[in-house]
Parts: sequence; C-alpha cells; structure tokens
Amino acid sequence: MNDEDGVNGEVRQRQLRILEALLFASAEPLSLAEMSPYVGEGANLPALIEELRALYSNRGVNLVRRGERWAFRTAEDLGFLLRREEEETRPLSRAALENLAIIAYHQPATRAEIEEVRGVAVGKGTMDILMEAGWVRMRGRRRTPGRPVTYGTTDAFLDHFGLESLSDLPGLDELKGAGLLSSRLPPSLQIPLPFDGEIRDDEDPLEPDDLGDTAVEEE
Repeated sequence: MNDEDGVNGEVRQRQLRILEALLFASAEPLSLAEMSPYVGEGANLPALIEELRALYSNRGVNLVRRGERWAFRTAEDLGFLLRREEEETRPLSRAALENLAIIAYHQPATRAEIEEVRGVAVGKGTMDILMEAGWVRMRGRRRTPGRPVTYGTTDAFLDHFGLESLSDLPGLDELKGAGLLSSRLPPSLQIPLPFDGEIRDDEDPLEPDDLGDTAVEEE
C-alpha cells in the first residue's frame, strides 16, 4: 500500500466516524444532504452509507433507511429488550387508523377519496390528529374543480412503523389482522401501489398560504 492509499484510507475512516457520530446524535433520521456538509466536498456519501450499514448489519443497532433518510435503530430481533413504555396522551381512534391506512396506500389522496373508500365522512379533526402526530402531510392540490388538498405519509410514518419505503407496506390481510382496517371497508377493496414521489401529474404544489394552515378543509 502506497502513501496515497494510506491517506485515502484515513480520510474514509474519518468520514465514516463523522457519519456515525451524526447519526447517533440525531433524534430524527437524516438525509444525505443534511450530512454532506460535515464530511466535506468530494465525499461519496452513498458508498460511505452502504459501508456503514454493512459495518452495523450484525450489531445490536442497525443503520436503516427511512424513505430518503437514514437512522440507527435497534436490531429487529432485539427490539423487545429495549422497548420503552410510552404513554399516549391522545391515542389514535379506529377511524384515524383507518384513514391513515387508506392514505398510506392510496396517496396522494383527497379527503373525498378517503371518504369514498371508507364509506363514511372523515370526522372533524381526524386529519389534524394524524398531521400533529407527524405521520401525514399535505402534499399538494388535485387539478380538479375546487382544487382539493391531497394528503400523503411522511418519513416519520416510515420510521415509526419500521418501513424502509412505501413498497414495504404490508398486504391487505396483514392490515386487517393488525386491526388497521375494519369490516366496514368494501370486501372488493384492492391495495394499489402508493405514489412515492413529491408531486404527481394531476397535482399542483402547495402554495405558501396552504403551508401556514394545517387545518385546511375541503369543500
């Protein structure tokens, strides 16, 4: 090994240590863009992340992807040892859980589309509860009369439920078995492939006024 290889190896190890420290210190998953300023220009972040993930693959904590972000999480087979008892100050109702499941699979979804699937009206404040939990966000506005708001899930939703991406969502039978869907839903209900991008062709981006009002109601 020549001197240049040694220097490059030292730089890579320092970059790995920096990423490791950042991810351990952060309470929330981090994107590559958020980590990039700390490791310096020219760093191959995707390769470094994969190397760090491989390094922790058989340890008590694993490096996992949550959407476009990364975080250290307790290894799945050890989760029961470190599970904390958390008090729910505002537990989600069955209706809220059903709305969340429908949004997850049908996103981008409008309030009217959620009501069409469930067959009942979305209760007042239900969407606010999901948004306050950080699991649902306003995505945009549908290009239809009235321009209704479209909703989708967040990276925090993926993190809470231990999903790497929306493609890892469980099937319909698993949802029913977990109590997330009730018998009120149509027996012919099909699980579509959720849209995982920022804006779909039939959506317009949110405007500044929309972002300042999390209680937007659709007519």
